[in-house]
Amino acid sequence: MIQPDLIAPCGMNCALCLAYQRPKNKCKGCRDETPKSAKSCEQCIIKNCETIQNSPSHFCYDCPDMPCKRLKQLDTRYRTKYAMSMIDNLNEIKEKGINSFVASQTAKYTCPTCGGLICVHRGHCLTCKKE
Repeated sequence: MIQPDLIAPCGMNCALCLAYQRPKNKCKGCRDETPKSAKSCEQCIIKNCETIQNSPSHFCYDCPDMPCKRLKQLDTRYRTKYAMSMIDNLNEIKEKGINSFVASQTAKYTCPTCGGLICVHRGHCLTCKKE
């Protein structure tokens, strides 16, 4: 099952990310604070946003500027390439709560063949290679 701490401040489900699922040089997710975090996470404008870091939820939905320019760009890219919306994810988390969101993501992205997770960047399960 997907863990709530794998949901990034922008609404990305890190458990579905290729960098998280790959066997070598595995990313630990955007919320990981170890010194050897992925550079993309360490340098992320959204993760390092002071407003988000100081918000009660640590999610972009608490920001008065949501969606900001960076979140809009990220959302457009993910909608176009991967059929996932960060803004829709954030709205679902805000409306239904993180546990409900995690449960719906687990149901949607669990591979029916092996029980692994579908990789959002590849569109198939990296464990058994089934779509």
